[in-house]
Amino acid sequence: MKQLISLLIENKPGALMRVTGVLTARGYNIESLTVARTLDSTLSSMTIVVDVDPVMQFLLIKQIKRLINVVEVIDLTESRAVCREMALIKIETTSEKHTALLKEIDVFGARIAETDSLSYTFEATGTSDELDSFISLLHSHGTVEMIRSGAIAISGSSITKSDDPLVKITDSNGETQETLRA
Repeated sequence: MKQLISLLIENKPGALMRVTGVLTARGYNIESLTVARTLDSTLSSMTIVVDVDPVMQFLLIKQIKRLINVVEVIDLTESRAVCREMALIKIETTSEKHTALLKEIDVFGARIAETDSLSYTFEATGTSDELDSFISLLHSHGTVEMIRSGAIAISGSSITKSDDPLVKITDSNGETQETLRA
């Protein structure tokens, strides 16, 4: 079963390696992994989609929470969350198929990024299943080349889980700092 995990980690060297090390050491296949800094430059947000046995999901979250540099872990698998991927898609097609292709792009809500006489490059966002369906549909219009981002997700509930906008971070020297929740 695919598990969707959202992490807030310290933006330090080795933090990503520690998290992926927990997953790979236990033989879990990482389906998707995205990392980006937050509004607070000392923190990064990480979204992971991993193929895990349902019985092991709770244990995996517990193991990740123990890692140094991990500030917060949220299992979004069964919760109300917004999850999206982005794809950059280039399609080479004939001039006869241009009109039909543009209708498909418009219906899906994709945005044209570049065009020339033989091809279109556009960006599309949606759920993983939506992008899969859309890309399959595009193959009928011509040759498709594509690159996708990993999933990014955010809880669909309130912005913070507590009224306290501060997160306490303990560094490797045992010193505690407070920073704004991203």
